[in-house]
Amino acid sequence: MAVGLLLLPVLLVTIDNTVLNFALPAIAADLQPTATQQLWLIDVYPLVLCSLLVAGGNLGDRLGRRRTLMVGVGGFALASIGAAFAPTAELLLAARIATGVFGAVILPATHSLVRSMFHDRSRRRIAIAVLTTGFASGAALGPIIGGWLVGGFGWPAIFLLAVPLSIPLLLGAPKLIDEYRDPDPGPVDIGSIVLSATTLAPMVYAIKHVAGHGVDVIAVAGLLIGVGSGALLAYRLLHRENPMLDIRLFRNPGFTGSILANLVNLMGITGFLFFAAQHLQLIAGLTPFQAAWALVPGAIANVIVGFAVVRIVRYVRPGIALVTGLLLAATAYALTAATSGSATIATIAIAYLLIGIGSGATGTTSNDIMLANVPPTKAGAAAAVSETAYELGTVLGVTVLGGVLTGIYRGTLQPPAGIDAEQAAAARETLAGAVDVARTLPEPASSDLVTAAATAFDAGAATASMIATGLLVVASAGIFTLVRKQTA
Repeated sequence: MAVGLLLLPVLLVTIDNTVLNFALPAIAADLQPTATQQLWLIDVYPLVLCSLLVAGGNLGDRLGRRRTLMVGVGGFALASIGAAFAPTAELLLAARIATGVFGAVILPATHSLVRSMFHDRSRRRIAIAVLTTGFASGAALGPIIGGWLVGGFGWPAIFLLAVPLSIPLLLGAPKLIDEYRDPDPGPVDIGSIVLSATTLAPMVYAIKHVAGHGVDVIAVAGLLIGVGSGALLAYRLLHRENPMLDIRLFRNPGFTGSILANLVNLMGITGFLFFAAQHLQLIAGLTPFQAAWALVPGAIANVIVGFAVVRIVRYVRPGIALVTGLLLAATAYALTAATSGSATIATIAIAYLLIGIGSGATGTTSNDIMLANVPPTKAGAAAAVSETAYELGTVLGVTVLGGVLTGIYRGTLQPPAGIDAEQAAAARETLAGAVDVARTLPEPASSDLVTAAATAFDAGAATASMIATGLLVVASAGIFTLVRKQTA
């Protein structure tokens, strides 16, 4: 029952990672955010999460994992209510930042509590499968739930979902979940917390900026700030008696390989959803709810395989199961690249099915390997590193793969004759912008613009998919080298 309760905040936080994919067109119509604001509405939440997860895990180890979990869930629910009633894009963005802060407290506490609750590895692996499947399923279910809620109740409903998911945990945790904290935690290291945030946030922002604007002074400055802060953080952690995070854990190849697998896994999921959500709605012409149903088989497969792999690793090495999952995602992207320009709803559904199967296998196995390679007292900080990789992968999926797609779309779109410069600029900004402009044009200019935009978008999707395929194959080889000796 305690694991069931812990599943709720995992779903709460991870659904928010991808729920905006299908809600963004409705939000854009209502609040009129700029193209840059639209990208930030998606990216700022995982950016804040990955910047603060290590700090959140460390606070849980020191102050009590159950206590910080409950504070995080309560704060997340309140921030989500604020997002639902935000009257402007700027206030919605602020609410997304707040949910990211509280989410950074929630996620490390869930996985680390499992480490302290279950000492038998076979039982712990089942509990990990529940939470990891919930994590990956939350990312997978986000668009589906978002499409259903937006279609039936409007976009504010996607944020109000946090309330019913929060109440059972807040009521049941004091009775069903035992408190756990590091018996010798040392003082809270504010300096390391600040440095961890100034390492991750500028670096992720620099990657995002390069994807949208190319290499410039802002991108270089962000990268230098991140690298400099990272060097200072590493020095500080290595020279403290009781560091916030023992970075010597990365000397363990199993731990390092599992962290990289989490990053690559989520990068594959979110990058694909960025393409699929727009293609299904804006090119295939489906409603958000109809488009969401195309992804249901992949979401179901994710859950089934996440549990099935618990038994599979009794007969094959965990590393084989983990890497097989990543290669299935690579196959999905190869299919997407091969069918670019002629992709059907069925093609996209099959590709996402492959990603769902692969993610289920990779997620459960990587987290089991990670927790098996750390002591219980450091599980919170270690789980935070793992989830930082998840969130970084979420950002990179949209930033790198989505950035490549967007850049090619903008560079190749040739608006038809008969539209003015302002309309052409709006059409080049986003696919949604081109569809909106087309609705204001007479025929045949309207149809010509939609066709040109779809062609440019598919060209970008093909290139991004080929890049993703190569990245997944190369990453699989490297990760297998690190985890191949892991046993069940």
